[in-house]
Amino acid sequence: MNGTDQFIEVATATGRVRGRWRDIPGTDGLRSAAFLGIPFAQAPVGDLRFAAPEPVPAWEGVRDALEFGATAQRGDPGVTLIPEPSVPGESTLNVNVFTPDPDASGLPVLVWIHGGGFFAGSPASPWYDGRAFTRDGIVTVSLSYRLGFDGFGWIDGAPANRGVRDWIAGLEWVQQNIAAFGGDPAHVTIAGQSAGGGAVLTLLGMPRAQHLFHGVWALSGALADVAPERARALAGKIAAACGVTADRAGFASVPEDRLLAAQRSATEMSMDTMVETIEQGLGLGPVVDGELIPRPTIESLRAGVGADKPLVLGTTDDEFTMALTPQAAKLRWVPRGVLLGKLGLPRTARRAYLAANADVARLGNARIAGRLLTDRMFRAKLVRVADARESAVRGSAPTWAYRFSWPSGTFGFAEHCLDVPFFFDCLDGPAIEPLAGPRPPQALADELHRDAVEFVRSGTASWPRWAQGETARVYDVPVRDQPDAYAAVAALR
Repeated sequence: MNGTDQFIEVATATGRVRGRWRDIPGTDGLRSAAFLGIPFAQAPVGDLRFAAPEPVPAWEGVRDALEFGATAQRGDPGVTLIPEPSVPGESTLNVNVFTPDPDASGLPVLVWIHGGGFFAGSPASPWYDGRAFTRDGIVTVSLSYRLGFDGFGWIDGAPANRGVRDWIAGLEWVQQNIAAFGGDPAHVTIAGQSAGGGAVLTLLGMPRAQHLFHGVWALSGALADVAPERARALAGKIAAACGVTADRAGFASVPEDRLLAAQRSATEMSMDTMVETIEQGLGLGPVVDGELIPRPTIESLRAGVGADKPLVLGTTDDEFTMALTPQAAKLRWVPRGVLLGKLGLPRTARRAYLAANADVARLGNARIAGRLLTDRMFRAKLVRVADARESAVRGSAPTWAYRFSWPSGTFGFAEHCLDVPFFFDCLDGPAIEPLAGPRPPQALADELHRDAVEFVRSGTASWPRWAQGETARVYDVPVRDQPDAYAAVAALR
């Protein structure tokens, strides 16, 4: 390693990279080093477009790592809850490393996998730059992966789960190189939100990935576990729209922008597809291929895969209520039983569910429907994951749960993504007010981030594990620990 006042160089396994020192806002002169857009695999273009990730050849000299690399997300994503810019270019398989000190050794490592429904999102978000984690002595890595059909579509003649293979390749890069940035490859925590939360849970349940990390924090984990027949059906639909065969040669003949348009059309959300998503999970994401992912994640966890790794998982209280808020006036006139039935709540469970969520039910049809949507897609699945973990192997690593309940000053409830800037302790970052309102409580960010730092450092949490009365930490003002914290989803278990 060598450097100047501004730039700093580090030797990786494939060559030297040049990063930049940056001041950490809100500190008395602390700084961290950022290394952006380091490739962990070759650009997935040409013959590599639908291939497993290939190693990067070594380079001579020093490679600049001063700007974010290309993203798999293309074009302007429009208004999103998290600022996640697109960066043009072909070399989309890259990592960003933020370190307190490359000359250090043995620092704990946090690897972040972004969300976006497995079809969108970007590791180049200013929220993910890890400045608060580096301030607290943690090396932070954000990694990219192939999205949408290129990453997860079923293609005869091509390896399945290419996006999952990208996660593995990125984590292998961390194992091989993170010591050069001051990190400890034997002390890696993986974390992610939404699809990224689903990603880290998928990795936790994968036998092939167990050597790559040592702890997991899943925020609003959205598991896909797509059945092969469902994946094949979507591939056939997209192939028909493009006028090609549903195999590698056929899809390789379709330009990226045209395939992306066909993917968007085939996965467009309607009431029917929403119900399918609630029942079966996301349609485009990790596939239970019988090889890399041998069985659904919850089954793997119940069988003891990943049982040696501590896990924290949580949800916001009203993840997708915002999706139904614009329809509040219209939904007001829909009979409540009809509405809940449309969202898949059996008639036999409605009375118990409404009683357990009476506070939300009083707020109207849109709010109770949004809560049910949240519960079926996120909160009930959290309970199943936690139960599967605790029933797997006695004496295994603990599972801790949380709820993020503080109501946004913008939406009036704890919506999807709201916990992310609190986790990263970046409430002074860009685009916070549209998500959280004008004055989000810094004290709450201090507590959630402090808990995250403690978990990354030690693999432990300060509240009772799930096995002790299904207690969860409730992040609200004030923060509290609540037994039976997910009792409101009992009717869905």
